[in-house]
Amino acid sequence: MDSQSNSVMLQVQNLNKRFGEVHAVRDLNFDVRKGEILGFLGPNGAGKTTTMRIITCFISLTSGAVKVDGTDIQSNDLLVRKRIGYLPESAPLYNDMLVGEYLKFVGEIRGLTGSQLDSRIDDMFQVCGLGHMARRPIGKLSKGYRQRVGLAQAMLHNPDLLILDEPTSGLDPNQIVEIRQLIKRIGQEKTVIYCSHILSEVSATCSRILIINNGSIVAKGTPDELTAQSGSGNRYAMRLRGAEQDVIESKLREVPGVSGTRLGVAPGDWVSLSVFSDGSQDIGEQLFKSVVDNGWSLAELKRETASLEDVFTQLTRGQ
Repeated sequence: MDSQSNSVMLQVQNLNKRFGEVHAVRDLNFDVRKGEILGFLGPNGAGKTTTMRIITCFISLTSGAVKVDGTDIQSNDLLVRKRIGYLPESAPLYNDMLVGEYLKFVGEIRGLTGSQLDSRIDDMFQVCGLGHMARRPIGKLSKGYRQRVGLAQAMLHNPDLLILDEPTSGLDPNQIVEIRQLIKRIGQEKTVIYCSHILSEVSATCSRILIINNGSIVAKGTPDELTAQSGSGNRYAMRLRGAEQDVIESKLREVPGVSGTRLGVAPGDWVSLSVFSDGSQDIGEQLFKSVVDNGWSLAELKRETASLEDVFTQLTRGQ
């Protein structure tokens, strides 16, 4: 029991939250290990932000328990707040302050003083790449640098657990890559919970993923585990020619294991389509044999497993 608790940074046990008649969070149970980057996913209204606000002591829980490194948030919320860094979707920045002034202000609120405060600000300048922006007004910064300042304020007091809610929201592709690399570096030393709607970012950044819908957990595991267990079967991208589209689709649907086809766009007389299988068995050889038997020309045949987007849609569609 002791060894297990020593390896777990966050424990969420039978967590419930009600807002009047609305049951926003329903019996959530999950752990986050020390040194782990956990992706926390769900559609709008699923309960993600409510869960994060409970963990960070912004709002109270209705029932259940949350512990940060063994400390219960209800019995000692002040200690828990000291152990957590939080970047909400809208970073709490003061546009009329200089970057250095703002970080000093936040540090003093956190109880840092003197050389300790100066050292932590210098560390944040280096980690977040903000040194050359120290004398720049926050209101004059780009969206990417504002996010960096938000990360710096969340990490300034050297928390053990870092919670990031949509940290790449509104960023351009280059800025997203920069923030992703920064989060990975942070994750080498800290425990990170990463909430985002950008599923490709979550898949590239997180070691484990938890998907929530209607306040309940619907799936959890590594990105590979989620796609392998999705039950979505396989998809084959094909590009061929030698017959009309409807003839090609009809013949391919006769191949054992094929559950359907979907036409794409291809130049000239080529036919592009996706072929779906109804199980985990690889039917690539049977598809190729059908092409040969019908005398068609084949330019592409590629097997594609279900993506994280496919899994997410399958688990949360209709909501």
